[in-house]
Order: sequence, then C-alpha cells, then structure tokens
Amino acid sequence: MASDSSFDVVSKVDRQEVDNALNQAAKEVSQRYDFKNIGASIAWSGEETIVMTANSAERVLAILDVFQTKLIRRGVSLKAIDTGENEPQPSGKEYRLAGTLKEGLSSENAKKITKLIRDEGPKGVKTQITGDEVRVTSKVRDDLQQIIAMLKSADDIDAALQFVNYR
Repeated sequence: MASDSSFDVVSKVDRQEVDNALNQAAKEVSQRYDFKNIGASIAWSGEETIVMTANSAERVLAILDVFQTKLIRRGVSLKAIDTGENEPQPSGKEYRLAGTLKEGLSSENAKKITKLIRDEGPKGVKTQITGDEVRVTSKVRDDLQQIIAMLKSADDIDAALQFVNYR
C-alpha cells in the first residue's frame, strides 16, 4: 500500500534577506542625488516594523519604491510587507510611512487556501489547518504538484506562500 505524500503551506519571511534589502535601500537613499539634504531615511523600528521618512509624501513613496525593488531582487515577496493604506502620514515637518513584516498564515487566509483546494483541486486531496500553516495530503504526488502550481497562481490570497516539508 502506497503511503500518503504531503507538504505544508506556510508564510515565513527570510529576515536576513529583508535586512539586506533594507541596508541596500538605505545606502541608495543616502547616496542618490534626489534624496540629498531632505532628511530621507529608511530603518528598522523594533522587531517587525520598517519606517521610511522624508520631507514630502512623494519622496517617501519613492523610498518605498526603492525598498520594494531591493526586496524583489532578493526574492522576497512584496506580500510579506504590509504598509497599510500606503499613504504617508505627516509627522511634524516630515512624512512617515511604516511597513510591517507579515509572518504566518492568518486563519482567514488558511481558510481561503483550503476552500480553493477543495473547490478547484483534484479529488482525494486532504487539507488540515494547524496553527499558522496548512498541511496538504494526497496519495498521488502529481496532485500535490498541481496544487502547488494552483496556489502560486492564486491572486486572492494576501500572503507570501512557501511550500515546505514536501514528502
């Protein structure tokens, strides 16, 4: 009798890659001509928050663009950083924008994933939500490959997905 194959759907962020992208963005912001003498900066604020500051809202959005470019180059999904409504907030003479790292699948996203697999996936595939991850099990390995491809192309899931423990 063949044993079941499985994998876990998780949402984890490689902190080192985010830190490297942040350092590269900070270096570019400090050296670029259009950011000179305007108090532009990007830095960590605590464990999970990144704060971008400048003297105008447009410049803060430009810093965010630089940071997102560095994240993409390092293979970090933009869904892993939550910037809220994406509007820089005035704070005294400067504008600020805070971005938070999102780790772990919310119960809402986990339910979306299981519903998507149940509705559109092959028959005989089982899902189980455990904490902040989803275990997907099937007797046929090709079904699991098909589900991974389906989840990668899904647009309505608001999380950076990784597929681990494939057995």
